[in-house]
Amino acid sequence: MNIQTGTATTTLAPANPWALVPPLGNLDAYISAVNRLPLLTHEEEQTYARQLKDNNDLDSAGRLVMSHLRLVVSIARQYLGYGLPHGDLIQEGNVGLMKAVKRFDPDQGVRLVSYAMHWIKAEIHEYILKNWRMVKVATTKAQRKLFFNLRSMKQGFKADAAAADAATHRDTLSEREIDAVAEKLNVKREDVIEMETRMSGGDVLLDPAPSDDGEQAFGPIAYLADAAHEPTAMIESRQRDALATDGIATALDSLDDRSRRIVEERWLKVNDDGSGGMTLHDLAAVYGVSAERIRQIEVAAMKKMKKALAEFA
Repeated sequence: MNIQTGTATTTLAPANPWALVPPLGNLDAYISAVNRLPLLTHEEEQTYARQLKDNNDLDSAGRLVMSHLRLVVSIARQYLGYGLPHGDLIQEGNVGLMKAVKRFDPDQGVRLVSYAMHWIKAEIHEYILKNWRMVKVATTKAQRKLFFNLRSMKQGFKADAAAADAATHRDTLSEREIDAVAEKLNVKREDVIEMETRMSGGDVLLDPAPSDDGEQAFGPIAYLADAAHEPTAMIESRQRDALATDGIATALDSLDDRSRRIVEERWLKVNDDGSGGMTLHDLAAVYGVSAERIRQIEVAAMKKMKKALAEFA
């Protein structure tokens, strides 16, 4: 395909560059294929970009994307240390590349490769922050910047320690390193410490699934739960409090004077030394009856009170 540009004739890429990338296969085959795709000259890039901008030519957009797929592979390789699949990083980077191609303005005087790098990295950054941990470690723009810069700077500290033949180097930052990071990134020391803590910690399931033998695994939810404020427990607590105050008072009012005194002396009074009230023999001496009779009166009074409490509840 030839494009006439002024007095010069420019030979463009093959009619169907998409055929150079296999639809199926492993990641190595894909990377090998995109590295064989031809690069565009500045004139070709300008021509395709103008066709896309002026005529919404999707074929031109495809050629711009295809010629920069190797850039995505190169950038994605820089983020392999986060433990995420290389293929997924490339896929997200390709999304960023397509966004860059859609917004690229050939009149700005910059090459697409320089413009697309921002969009590719932004899309990969977003993917890493969403999938690196179950719980997000960075939500604001400042935290995201600190997250990626802190990780790379920690690698630099480790490399310096190895070059200096240091015997050991801790995974956590030293006070000197924290100060260096805060000064270089122009952030507070507290922000550096907090972000390092987030990055160093791991995700823990609140409610783990049962083990293979059927036993329930222990998880943080077992000690995080506040049973005191559980609705059912709160209702039961209020009912117990009501029975212990108004309920007991109502039940005592249902007794005659002798039975009431016997119950109060036996169960509701406490002496200064912590002992209980009067004994059966003490009460027997007061009323001039046997201790067995006092016990019978007490039993009958307790049955009457239980009935009164049931009606109160």
